[in-house]
Amino acid sequence: MDEEVTTIHITEVLSSSLIMDLIDEYPNLCEITCSPSVYERTSKNYIDALEQLDIEVNKKYNWGAKSQTNGEEKIVLDLAKKGLNAREISEELNMKLNRVYYLLRKNKDNVKFDNYRRKYDHREVKSLKEDGLSPKEISQKLDIPIRTVYYILNKK
Repeated sequence: MDEEVTTIHITEVLSSSLIMDLIDEYPNLCEITCSPSVYERTSKNYIDALEQLDIEVNKKYNWGAKSQTNGEEKIVLDLAKKGLNAREISEELNMKLNRVYYLLRKNKDNVKFDNYRRKYDHREVKSLKEDGLSPKEISQKLDIPIRTVYYILNKK
C-alpha cells in the first residue's frame, strides 16, 4: 500500500478487478494516465465510475525505457576529461569496457576522447630537425627507426 502516490501510468486496459486493485494499492489516487490506444479500449462506464470517485483518467504518451545510468555517465565523462583512457576508467569503476565505450560514444560532443598514444614524441623529433640534425642522427639519438623519423617529418 503506497499512500504517497497520487498519479500512476497504466499500460493495460482498465477492468473492474484492475480498478479495485489500484484503489486498494493507492488509496490517495487522483489521476490515472494511459496511452491513447489503451484509453480508447477502456469502457466509458469505467471512466465515468472513476470520475465519480474523483479519479481522472487522462491520455498521456510515456515513450520508451528510462535511462538507467545512475550517475555513472557523469563519472565516466569526468574521468575521460581528466585524461584517463577507456581501459583505465573501466578498471577504476569496475565497469565493463564496452559500457565505458558506450557512454563515451553517447556523449562524444561533451568530451574529446582519444585513447591513441604515440609511441614516439613527434614534437621532439621535429625540434631536433629544426636544430639541424639529420634524420639519421635523430634516429640514433632517440633510438627510433629511421623510417619512423621520416614518417614523422613528412607527416602534414
